[in-house]
Amino acid sequence: MAVAVSVNGRITDGDHAVVSVFDNGFVFGEGVYEVLRTYRHQPFLYDEHIERLRHSASMLGLPVPFTNDELLAQIRAVQAHAEGKEHYIRILLTRGVGEFSYDPASCPAPTVVVIVKPLAETPDSWYEAGTKVSLVSVTRNHPGSVNPRIKSNNLLNNALAMQEAIRKGSVEALMKNYRGELVECCQSN
Repeated sequence: MAVAVSVNGRITDGDHAVVSVFDNGFVFGEGVYEVLRTYRHQPFLYDEHIERLRHSASMLGLPVPFTNDELLAQIRAVQAHAEGKEHYIRILLTRGVGEFSYDPASCPAPTVVVIVKPLAETPDSWYEAGTKVSLVSVTRNHPGSVNPRIKSNNLLNNALAMQEAIRKGSVEALMKNYRGELVECCQSN
């Protein structure tokens, strides 16, 4: 299968992966994520990415129900079902299924999703001639509201910024913070 997905350890193709509509990650956006790529099928900077995932989860009071080795084994199991020479890996950790409540105790177990798909190659023309990036009007989240150091599953800020960039014919959006300083792009490292 081109795309393989694990939801709480159940591996399927992308069309059959299911997360409950009662998952607080879906209902309230309570969740965190990390994205990795592979080199020679090995997740790049794995320990650093998972440490950042753990830090983001701790800022939400979200338990992480796996060790680094257990998650790596799960990623490898999903990779075995995905096509592609190299992979894009997205790990999502949500509060899990529970009542419609902001009380973390209402969700007994977090949801863990691992998505593995073929890594899209960057067009050679981007390296040779560059590409268009737009400075957008959407301001990066204020650290006093939703701390941008939390890699939250709620990416509405980035989505709105990218939509503006796309309308301008760009492939990336450059954002400013509340002080007017250039801070980051939406989807590029």
